[in-house]
Formats: sequence, structure tokens, C-alpha cells
Amino acid sequence: MRAAATDGRTPAAPDGYATVTPRLVARHASVVVAFLQAVFGATGGLDPGRPAEMRIGDSLVLVSEAGDRDPFPAFLYVYVDDADAVHRRALAAGATELEPPRDTPYGDRRGMVRDGDGNVFQIAQHIVGG
Repeated sequence: MRAAATDGRTPAAPDGYATVTPRLVARHASVVVAFLQAVFGATGGLDPGRPAEMRIGDSLVLVSEAGDRDPFPAFLYVYVDDADAVHRRALAAGATELEPPRDTPYGDRRGMVRDGDGNVFQIAQHIVGG
């Protein structure tokens, strides 16, 4: 979805970007990219001199190597088709479990993990409502 233009003529964001685009600044960008690919089926990869543009479902997440900026972990809530299976994949990929998957009062089944770079992911599946 293309972001709304700020002046009616010029796009506020480039094609493929949303108005708000999460960016992870990592000590080990290649490891974070590999984690996103293994756990969430993310597409995209590293491009020297640019942030990695990783697609997870319909969302874009940028991943940059620390250097000009200090490492800055993210906290991302990621919807998936099977929260339990993705949670297991995250643990198999080296994540630390913070919360096992459980049903929440607001209709999501979710668990929480931390990757080796300190990024926290709440892995959720909406199970009530639709």
C-alpha cells in the first residue's frame, strides 16, 4: 500500500513502504536477517551499504548493521498462521523463550522470544473473532 501524499503530488514514502516502517539496528545484521528468514519465512537480504529490506507477510522490516548508529533492538508483534509452530522454529533458530504460547483474553494466541541480538518478538495468531 502506498502511503498518502503529504502535498497531494509527492508520495510520502517510496513504493512498498508504509507510513511507519520498523528498523532494527543490529550488531550482527546478517544473523538477524537469517533469523527472520528461518523463523518467519522473510524474503529479502543484505545489500551492502543499505538496510536489508525484509518482507514478512505484508510487512516490511528494515535491518541495518550497527556502525554509524548504535545497536538498537526492536520489539515486534508478528502475526502468523501457527503461533506454536513459529515459536518452536524461533527456539530452534537460537532464540530465548520469554513466554510460551498461550491464549490471551483479547483473542490472540501468542508467545514471546528474544533473538541473539536482543530483538523481542511476540509471535501471535488471532484465534477469536476473525
